[in-house]
Amino acid sequence: MKIKFGPAGTNLAFSTNKKNKMIMFPAYLAQSNLNALEYQCGHGIRISTESAKLFGEECKKNSIFLSIHSPYYISLSSTEAKKRENSVNYILQTAILAKTMNAKRIVIHSGSCAKISRAEALNLAKQTLTDSLNTLKENNLSDIILCPEVMGKINQLGTLQEVIELCKIQENILPCIDFGHLNARLFGALNTLDDYKSIFFEIENSLGEYRLKNMHIHFSKIEYTKPGGEKCHLTFSDEKYGPQFEPLANLLVQKSATPVIICESAGTQVEDAVTMQTIYQKILQKNNNQF
Repeated sequence: MKIKFGPAGTNLAFSTNKKNKMIMFPAYLAQSNLNALEYQCGHGIRISTESAKLFGEECKKNSIFLSIHSPYYISLSSTEAKKRENSVNYILQTAILAKTMNAKRIVIHSGSCAKISRAEALNLAKQTLTDSLNTLKENNLSDIILCPEVMGKINQLGTLQEVIELCKIQENILPCIDFGHLNARLFGALNTLDDYKSIFFEIENSLGEYRLKNMHIHFSKIEYTKPGGEKCHLTFSDEKYGPQFEPLANLLVQKSATPVIICESAGTQVEDAVTMQTIYQKILQKNNNQF
Protein backbone atom coordinates (compact mmCIF):
# COMPACT_ATOMS: atom_id res chain seq x y z
CA MET A 1 0.00 0.00 0.00
CA LYS A 2 1.24 3.48 -0.86
CA ILE A 3 1.27 6.26 1.71
CA LYS A 4 -2.06 8.07 1.89
CA PHE A 5 -3.06 11.58 2.94
CA GLY A 6 -6.49 12.98 3.69
CA PRO A 7 -8.69 14.87 6.15
CA ALA A 8 -10.83 13.99 9.13
CA GLY A 9 -14.24 15.00 7.83
CA THR A 10 -14.99 18.03 5.69
CA ASN A 11 -13.08 21.30 5.79
CA LEU A 12 -14.74 24.70 6.16
CA ALA A 13 -14.18 25.66 2.52
CA PHE A 14 -16.30 22.68 1.46
CA SER A 15 -18.88 22.54 4.23
CA THR A 16 -19.78 26.25 4.19
CA ASN A 17 -20.57 26.18 0.46
CA LYS A 18 -24.32 25.52 0.38
CA LYS A 19 -24.03 24.00 -3.09
CA ASN A 20 -21.89 21.16 -1.77
CA LYS A 21 -23.30 17.82 -0.60
CA MET A 22 -21.37 15.17 1.31
CA ILE A 23 -21.64 12.77 -1.63
CA MET A 24 -19.48 15.25 -3.59
CA PHE A 25 -16.65 15.22 -1.08
CA PRO A 26 -14.68 12.22 -2.44
CA ALA A 27 -14.41 13.91 -5.85
CA TYR A 28 -13.41 17.15 -4.11
CA LEU A 29 -10.58 15.29 -2.37
CA ALA A 30 -9.46 13.63 -5.59
CA GLN A 31 -9.30 17.06 -7.26
CA SER A 32 -6.96 18.10 -4.43
CA ASN A 33 -4.81 15.01 -5.17
CA LEU A 34 -5.65 13.49 -1.79
CA ASN A 35 -6.40 9.79 -1.43
CA ALA A 36 -7.75 9.21 2.09
CA LEU A 37 -10.67 10.27 4.27
CA GLU A 38 -11.68 9.55 7.84
CA TYR A 39 -15.48 9.63 7.99
CA GLN A 40 -16.62 11.13 11.28
CA CYS A 41 -19.09 9.27 13.51
CA GLY A 42 -17.93 10.87 16.74
CA HIS A 43 -21.48 11.83 17.72
CA GLY A 44 -23.00 8.58 16.55
CA ILE A 45 -23.87 6.91 13.27
CA ARG A 46 -26.17 9.29 11.43
CA ILE A 47 -26.18 7.95 7.89
CA SER A 48 -28.59 5.49 6.31
CA THR A 49 -27.42 2.17 4.88
CA GLU A 50 -28.27 3.28 1.35
CA SER A 51 -26.45 6.62 1.69
CA ALA A 52 -23.45 4.85 3.22
CA LYS A 53 -23.29 2.46 0.30
CA LEU A 54 -23.47 5.30 -2.23
CA PHE A 55 -20.81 7.27 -0.38
CA GLY A 56 -18.52 4.25 -0.30
CA GLU A 57 -18.98 3.80 -4.04
CA GLU A 58 -17.98 7.44 -4.59
CA CYS A 59 -14.86 6.92 -2.50
CA LYS A 60 -13.94 3.85 -4.50
CA LYS A 61 -14.55 5.65 -7.80
CA ASN A 62 -12.23 8.46 -6.70
CA SER A 63 -9.58 6.13 -5.19
CA ILE A 64 -10.15 7.41 -1.65
CA PHE A 65 -9.01 5.08 1.15
CA LEU A 66 -11.75 5.26 3.75
CA SER A 67 -11.53 4.90 7.53
CA ILE A 68 -14.16 5.75 10.16
CA HIS A 69 -13.83 7.47 13.51
CA SER A 70 -16.12 5.62 15.92
CA PRO A 71 -18.36 7.42 18.48
CA TYR A 72 -16.57 9.48 21.12
CA TYR A 73 -18.70 8.01 23.90
CA ILE A 74 -17.08 4.60 23.56
CA SER A 75 -15.34 3.83 26.86
CA LEU A 76 -13.38 0.61 26.84
CA SER A 77 -12.18 1.30 30.37
CA SER A 78 -15.45 2.21 32.10
CA THR A 79 -15.93 0.71 35.54
CA GLU A 80 -19.61 0.17 34.63
CA ALA A 81 -20.19 -3.16 32.90
CA LYS A 82 -23.19 -1.78 30.99
CA LYS A 83 -21.10 1.03 29.49
CA ARG A 84 -18.44 -1.44 28.40
CA GLU A 85 -21.14 -3.64 26.86
CA ASN A 86 -22.56 -0.62 25.04
CA SER A 87 -19.07 0.21 23.79
CA VAL A 88 -18.80 -3.24 22.22
CA ASN A 89 -22.13 -2.61 20.48
CA TYR A 90 -21.00 0.82 19.23
CA ILE A 91 -17.87 -0.76 17.76
CA LEU A 92 -20.03 -3.43 16.12
CA GLN A 93 -22.34 -0.78 14.64
CA THR A 94 -19.34 1.17 13.33
CA ALA A 95 -17.88 -2.00 11.81
CA ILE A 96 -21.18 -2.74 10.05
CA LEU A 97 -21.10 0.79 8.64
CA ALA A 98 -17.46 0.29 7.61
CA LYS A 99 -18.41 -2.87 5.74
CA THR A 100 -21.25 -1.06 3.98
CA MET A 101 -18.97 1.83 3.01
CA ASN A 102 -16.03 -0.41 2.11
CA ALA A 103 -13.98 1.32 4.83
CA LYS A 104 -10.94 -0.58 6.06
CA ARG A 105 -10.21 0.83 9.51
CA ILE A 106 -12.02 2.05 12.64
CA VAL A 107 -10.38 4.52 15.02
CA ILE A 108 -11.35 4.05 18.68
CA HIS A 109 -10.95 6.12 21.84
CA SER A 110 -10.06 4.00 24.85
CA GLY A 111 -11.79 5.98 27.59
CA SER A 112 -10.58 7.61 30.79
CA CYS A 113 -8.92 6.50 33.99
CA ALA A 114 -11.50 8.30 36.16
CA LYS A 115 -11.26 7.09 39.77
CA ILE A 116 -9.17 3.99 39.10
CA SER A 117 -5.49 3.48 38.41
CA ARG A 118 -4.11 3.50 34.88
CA ALA A 119 -3.24 -0.18 35.23
CA GLU A 120 -6.81 -1.05 36.21
CA ALA A 121 -8.21 1.07 33.36
CA LEU A 122 -5.89 -0.61 30.88
CA ASN A 123 -6.94 -4.08 32.02
CA LEU A 124 -10.61 -3.18 31.58
CA ALA A 125 -9.89 -1.73 28.14
CA LYS A 126 -8.05 -4.89 27.10
CA GLN A 127 -11.02 -7.04 28.06
CA THR A 128 -13.53 -4.79 26.29
CA LEU A 129 -11.39 -4.68 23.18
CA THR A 130 -11.09 -8.49 23.27
CA ASP A 131 -14.88 -8.75 23.59
CA SER A 132 -15.22 -6.39 20.61
CA LEU A 133 -12.91 -8.51 18.48
CA ASN A 134 -14.87 -11.64 19.37
CA THR A 135 -18.13 -9.88 18.49
CA LEU A 136 -16.76 -8.78 15.12
CA LYS A 137 -15.64 -12.35 14.44
CA GLU A 138 -19.10 -13.69 15.29
CA ASN A 139 -20.56 -11.24 12.76
CA ASN A 140 -18.05 -12.00 9.98
CA LEU A 141 -16.39 -8.60 10.38
CA SER A 142 -12.88 -9.67 11.34
CA ASP A 143 -11.48 -7.96 8.26
CA ILE A 144 -12.30 -4.54 9.74
CA ILE A 145 -9.13 -3.25 11.42
CA LEU A 146 -9.44 -1.61 14.83
CA CYS A 147 -7.09 1.29 15.59
CA PRO A 148 -6.90 2.42 19.24
CA GLU A 149 -5.83 6.07 19.34
CA VAL A 150 -3.16 7.92 21.32
CA MET A 151 -5.08 10.55 23.29
CA GLY A 152 -4.15 14.11 24.19
CA LYS A 153 -5.60 14.70 27.67
CA ILE A 154 -3.55 13.45 30.59
CA ASN A 155 -6.55 11.88 32.38
CA GLN A 156 -7.50 9.84 29.31
CA LEU A 157 -6.35 6.30 28.73
CA GLY A 158 -4.19 6.37 25.64
CA THR A 159 -0.51 7.04 26.17
CA LEU A 160 1.77 5.64 23.47
CA GLN A 161 2.63 2.73 25.76
CA GLU A 162 -1.03 2.02 26.59
CA VAL A 163 -2.01 2.00 22.91
CA ILE A 164 0.85 -0.39 22.19
CA GLU A 165 -0.42 -2.70 24.96
CA LEU A 166 -3.91 -2.69 23.42
CA CYS A 167 -2.41 -3.53 20.03
CA LYS A 168 -0.66 -6.58 21.50
CA ILE A 169 -4.05 -8.26 21.97
CA GLN A 170 -4.18 -9.28 18.31
CA GLU A 171 -1.81 -8.89 15.38
CA ASN A 172 -4.28 -7.18 13.06
CA ILE A 173 -4.86 -4.25 15.46
CA LEU A 174 -3.02 -1.17 14.19
CA PRO A 175 -2.02 1.74 16.41
CA CYS A 176 -3.48 5.15 15.64
CA ILE A 177 -0.60 7.44 16.55
CA ASP A 178 -1.94 10.96 16.93
CA PHE A 179 1.23 13.05 16.99
CA GLY A 180 -0.66 16.21 17.96
CA HIS A 181 -2.13 14.40 20.94
CA LEU A 182 1.23 12.90 21.83
CA ASN A 183 2.92 16.30 21.67
CA ALA A 184 0.19 17.72 23.93
CA ARG A 185 0.70 14.89 26.44
CA LEU A 186 4.41 15.64 26.40
CA PHE A 187 3.80 19.41 26.76
CA GLY A 188 5.53 20.27 23.49
CA ALA A 189 8.50 17.89 23.75
CA LEU A 190 8.03 16.43 20.26
CA ASN A 191 10.37 18.58 18.14
CA THR A 192 13.33 16.85 16.51
CA LEU A 193 13.96 13.89 14.25
CA ASP A 194 15.36 12.03 17.26
CA ASP A 195 12.14 12.65 19.17
CA TYR A 196 10.20 10.93 16.40
CA LYS A 197 12.81 8.18 16.12
CA SER A 198 12.29 7.21 19.76
CA ILE A 199 8.56 6.79 19.08
CA PHE A 200 9.18 4.72 15.96
CA PHE A 201 11.68 2.55 17.83
CA GLU A 202 9.17 1.84 20.59
CA ILE A 203 6.44 0.89 18.12
CA GLU A 204 8.68 -1.32 16.00
CA ASN A 205 10.33 -2.95 19.01
CA SER A 206 6.92 -3.77 20.53
CA LEU A 207 4.70 -4.44 17.52
CA GLY A 208 7.06 -5.23 14.66
CA GLU A 209 8.05 -3.62 11.37
CA TYR A 210 4.76 -4.27 9.54
CA ARG A 211 2.62 -2.40 12.04
CA LEU A 212 5.13 0.44 12.21
CA LYS A 213 5.11 0.90 8.45
CA ASN A 214 1.34 0.56 8.10
CA MET A 215 0.16 2.41 11.21
CA HIS A 216 -2.71 4.88 11.19
CA ILE A 217 -1.61 8.46 11.85
CA HIS A 218 -3.48 11.56 12.98
CA PHE A 219 -1.64 14.85 12.66
CA SER A 220 -2.49 18.42 13.64
CA LYS A 221 -1.14 21.25 15.72
CA ILE A 222 -2.77 21.27 19.15
CA GLU A 223 -2.82 23.82 21.93
CA TYR A 224 -2.19 22.29 25.34
CA THR A 225 -2.11 23.30 28.99
CA LYS A 226 -0.24 22.04 32.03
CA PRO A 227 -1.09 19.72 33.63
CA GLY A 228 -4.19 18.89 31.55
CA GLY A 229 -2.68 18.28 28.10
CA GLU A 230 -4.77 18.82 24.97
CA LYS A 231 -6.91 21.97 24.88
CA CYS A 232 -7.94 22.48 21.24
CA HIS A 233 -6.99 21.71 17.65
CA LEU A 234 -5.35 24.46 15.60
CA THR A 235 -4.35 24.97 11.96
CA PHE A 236 -0.94 24.82 10.34
CA SER A 237 -0.86 28.63 10.35
CA ASP A 238 -0.27 28.56 14.12
CA GLU A 239 3.34 29.37 14.99
CA LYS A 240 3.27 28.76 18.75
CA TYR A 241 2.28 25.13 19.15
CA GLY A 242 3.57 22.02 17.44
CA PRO A 243 4.31 19.51 16.32
CA GLN A 244 6.02 20.13 12.99
CA PHE A 245 5.48 17.64 10.19
CA GLU A 246 8.91 17.83 8.49
CA PRO A 247 10.80 15.58 10.95
CA LEU A 248 8.07 12.96 10.72
CA ALA A 249 8.07 13.14 6.92
CA ASN A 250 11.84 12.63 6.86
CA LEU A 251 11.54 9.57 9.06
CA LEU A 252 8.70 8.11 7.02
CA VAL A 253 10.90 8.35 3.93
CA GLN A 254 13.88 6.83 5.75
CA LYS A 255 11.74 3.91 6.93
CA SER A 256 9.90 3.47 3.60
CA ALA A 257 6.75 3.59 5.69
CA THR A 258 3.30 3.67 4.06
CA PRO A 259 0.84 4.80 6.74
CA VAL A 260 -2.53 6.46 6.31
CA ILE A 261 -2.10 10.07 7.50
CA ILE A 262 -5.27 11.89 8.52
CA CYS A 263 -5.15 15.64 9.15
CA GLU A 264 -7.29 16.88 12.04
CA SER A 265 -6.69 20.62 11.72
CA ALA A 266 -9.52 22.90 12.84
CA GLY A 267 -11.33 23.64 9.59
CA THR A 268 -8.35 23.52 7.22
CA GLN A 269 -7.81 19.77 7.32
CA VAL A 270 -7.93 19.39 3.52
CA GLU A 271 -5.55 22.27 2.89
CA ASP A 272 -3.16 21.12 5.61
CA ALA A 273 -3.30 17.52 4.36
CA VAL A 274 -2.20 18.85 0.96
CA THR A 275 0.64 20.72 2.69
CA MET A 276 1.78 17.52 4.41
CA GLN A 277 1.62 15.59 1.17
CA THR A 278 3.69 18.27 -0.60
CA ILE A 279 6.33 18.24 2.17
CA TYR A 280 6.52 14.45 2.03
CA GLN A 281 6.82 14.34 -1.77
CA LYS A 282 9.63 16.92 -1.79
CA ILE A 283 11.60 14.95 0.80
CA LEU A 284 10.94 11.69 -1.07
CA GLN A 285 12.10 13.22 -4.37
CA LYS A 286 15.24 14.64 -2.74
CA ASN A 287 16.00 11.25 -1.23
CA ASN A 288 15.51 9.47 -4.57
CA ASN A 289 17.80 11.95 -6.33
CA GLN A 290 20.61 11.05 -3.95
CA PHE A 291 20.69 7.47 -5.25
